[in-house]
Amino acid sequence: MKQLLLLAASSAVLAGFAHADAPEETDLRQQSVIVTAPGPDRLEGELIGNATSIGREGIIETLGPTLGDTLDRQPGVSTTFFGQGASRPVLRGLGAERVQVLTNGIGVIDVSAASPDHQAAADGIDAEKIEILRGPAALAYGGQAIGGVVNVIDGLLPETLPEKPVSVDLLGAYNSVSEGTELSGRFQGVQGPIVLTLTASQRDFNDYDIPGMSESARLHAAEEAEEGEAHEEEEHADGTVENSFVNTNTYAGGLSWVGDSAFLGIAVRRQEAQYGLPGAAHEHGDEDGDEGEGEAHGEENPFIDLEQTRYDLRGGIKLDNGFLKEITGTVSQADYEHTEFEAPGEPGTVYKTDGTEARLEASHELGRVKGAFGLQYSDKTLDAFGDEAFITKTDSENIGAFLYETMEWDNGFGLEGGARIEQVTRDNINGNTDFDLFSASLGAHHHWENGWFVGLQASHTERAPNESELYANGLHLATEQYEVGDINLDKEKGLNLEATARWESEQASFGINLYRTEFDGFVYLAPGTLDGEAVVENLPVYQFLQQDATFTGAEIYGEAYMPQGLLSADWTLDGGIDVVSGELNDGGNVPYMPPLTLNVGTKADWKLWSAAAHVTWADDQNDTGGAELPTDGYTQLDLRADLKLSELGYGREGTTLFVDARNVTDEEIRYATSVLKDKLPAPGRNIRVGIRAVF
Repeated sequence: MKQLLLLAASSAVLAGFAHADAPEETDLRQQSVIVTAPGPDRLEGELIGNATSIGREGIIETLGPTLGDTLDRQPGVSTTFFGQGASRPVLRGLGAERVQVLTNGIGVIDVSAASPDHQAAADGIDAEKIEILRGPAALAYGGQAIGGVVNVIDGLLPETLPEKPVSVDLLGAYNSVSEGTELSGRFQGVQGPIVLTLTASQRDFNDYDIPGMSESARLHAAEEAEEGEAHEEEEHADGTVENSFVNTNTYAGGLSWVGDSAFLGIAVRRQEAQYGLPGAAHEHGDEDGDEGEGEAHGEENPFIDLEQTRYDLRGGIKLDNGFLKEITGTVSQADYEHTEFEAPGEPGTVYKTDGTEARLEASHELGRVKGAFGLQYSDKTLDAFGDEAFITKTDSENIGAFLYETMEWDNGFGLEGGARIEQVTRDNINGNTDFDLFSASLGAHHHWENGWFVGLQASHTERAPNESELYANGLHLATEQYEVGDINLDKEKGLNLEATARWESEQASFGINLYRTEFDGFVYLAPGTLDGEAVVENLPVYQFLQQDATFTGAEIYGEAYMPQGLLSADWTLDGGIDVVSGELNDGGNVPYMPPLTLNVGTKADWKLWSAAAHVTWADDQNDTGGAELPTDGYTQLDLRADLKLSELGYGREGTTLFVDARNVTDEEIRYATSVLKDKLPAPGRNIRVGIRAVF
């Protein structure tokens, strides 16, 4: 199977090469400007690092219950999958505290990086565009973006006047796997220089279906061997994951003034969610760590009740004369709180964070030199209350300054590089920590008129340990661990080298990115002891440790377009392979790494309707770390058909009736990057029927 799929991906690319001389009026890629990247405006293919822009149509096609699930088809991206309620993207094997999730260029100001069961306060269901920057291209966003940046752009505060005075974009879909619905709507109205934007979205998903057992065969066998007798099956392991429901509601509005050379706007966003915590044991003994009289007790159907209110003020002015070209500033403030209920009506642990983040960026030009410099500031408080709070109140303050410059010559050669200095202060009852951070990068690239682009970039990045890594000390029942932080952790340093080569014609493209990152003082979680005990309160002790580590990986991707091909359809073929390994200095493996993954897709377009197929193949993951079990690979087949109602005169372009069949073969899928992979498989076969209406 591996060889067959690799051949299919190669054939997709080579087929495009063979048709590179097709009619000139058909352009393969409508590339987007990557607004998240520092420096002057550049298209996806003009960055040395691998950058991806996903527009509204692409978001809807791959939309999942959470941000990580929506993006996991992209090269070098996987998910921390924690059921339908929570997941974050993993970039090149790095996640959580090393991937910065942004909303319109500013952090989400939540607690999603502290635990995989915490939902990210950003979602693609009502987004205009999502941008992904992998590796050092994210340098301007600081140490927490050492693995990359995912920027969810909601379009609430436009910088230019929309073309139409009134526009409406509606989405509705039904998912059979959870008997769930998803709805979203956007209204935008323009009156002179004033733009009003309103959005709303809702998800209502019941417990989702799976092909068989929720517990993996590997875990089942391990528990049988440990207990020395037949292991009793889970009650919910009968084709449905109990307590995997999710309900979300989001409402947002933005009001902007947009002039010829300036803009100013304010937006407010309210997110509310309730979702179950499937697979979490939520059981422990007495405070002394033994059962005795106090037998281990379970918490029935634990769930999270979440709410966040966020305010954004954003403005900018185009000077377009002299040295300075444009100045843009953003201030965001958010209040976030979620309560982890042990059972309905029984509130347990409460997590709260409130914070303010501001960013000022100025673009400039001096001869061949174009770039940007700026300041960034954040002030955030994280607190937790309750018997299962594993972290104490922490105040974090971060101030940074950055500079990024590019130079281009007429012969296609270019240089780019930047630097960022940063100071991070964390105040906690158990001690204060301060970190002075420095990051820098330097790269060179060359364009040729025949479509080739090659580049090489080196970067040094530094990251301050987050609140959990420093101060955790308590039960973390979502991951079934007793977590212990270390206040003496040093800053984490990474030295990255990345090379890229791309070729593009009007009907075909191909690219490869090779990278290697050597970490000095990589922070990770591993089995340990507390006061000599490996088990505390009926949970295994896990400590945050630090040692050197090396990440090595590659992303290979290609796309081809064949107009008026077989069956008189316009055909699009795409394929991608990504692989990464993470090895610790002592010879062990970094835990929860994604396996070798291949994605192959094809789409046939007949103007009025289209059909598409996508195959994801993931290899076994046997390079495990700590007490982690190996993960079996899988092959997932997805099918899609679209009827373009706009071709029949209904609505504007984009008005579509669609049917998705996801995981058609009802494959058992377990993500190697999920801490609950052996207790929580991904959903089984799902028929998703929906409509998008654009007016």
